[in-house]
Amino acid sequence: MATEELVNQIMSAVMKKIDGGAAPAPAAPSYAGARPASTEFVGANPIGDTIGLVIANVDPQIHQLMKIDPKYKSIGIVGARTGAGPHIFAADEAVKATNTEIVAIELPRDTKGGAGHGSLIIFGAEDVSDARRAVEVTLSEIERTFGDVYGNDAGHLEFQYTARASHALNKAFGAPLGKAFGITVGAPAAIGVVLADTAVKASTIDVIGYSSPAAGTSFSNEVISFFSGDSGAVRQAIIAAREVGRGLLGAMGAYPESSTTPYI
Repeated sequence: MATEELVNQIMSAVMKKIDGGAAPAPAAPSYAGARPASTEFVGANPIGDTIGLVIANVDPQIHQLMKIDPKYKSIGIVGARTGAGPHIFAADEAVKATNTEIVAIELPRDTKGGAGHGSLIIFGAEDVSDARRAVEVTLSEIERTFGDVYGNDAGHLEFQYTARASHALNKAFGAPLGKAFGITVGAPAAIGVVLADTAVKASTIDVIGYSSPAAGTSFSNEVISFFSGDSGAVRQAIIAAREVGRGLLGAMGAYPESSTTPYI
């Protein structure tokens, strides 16, 4: 909490300087009272180096350049250095829980020097409270969605599942709305190819897409497969791929363990 309070105080002082006034003394330590009217630090999570922010009223010029629907004056922003899959699945839960829309999902080539992506997710909302709530839900959900992210010094594996895909997954992966949906991610990319093949052979699923370093990713060293179908079939496909992937990545280094607690 101390870190959040300090960030709020700094942001408050900066915003007042921009408005032309002299910066006042730091506000009393209060999470609610220290929030600037225009820009808000919602929180940070060390998992994935994740930060959550809200802009209550986006500047009209920036609003236009971002191509946001005019009815959405407020936006929620989630950015991370690692773990795009977990953040998108977390954002999907946020959309289900709030009156927000996914404005943009981008996957920067980042991962702090690793094989995969970072993420930038933007929610649009008519009411700033909805934008804030969407960011809060996403920040809390990534503790769960990192449960089936595994890694060692050689690479990483990601497995995600939902029984009911919503608009974040539809925008990012073309997931059919309301249907069970899952992804497998393997880095280095060679392992990802095997994961995709294993998932399809293990169960009756509908393959929605396949992304490789030169097609569908930010030239990251990973392969992503995404698929839909019956809930049990999607879970079975993921579990089969997970076991194969952990064995392969473990052959290159330490046996990969969960980043938090497995949920699939």
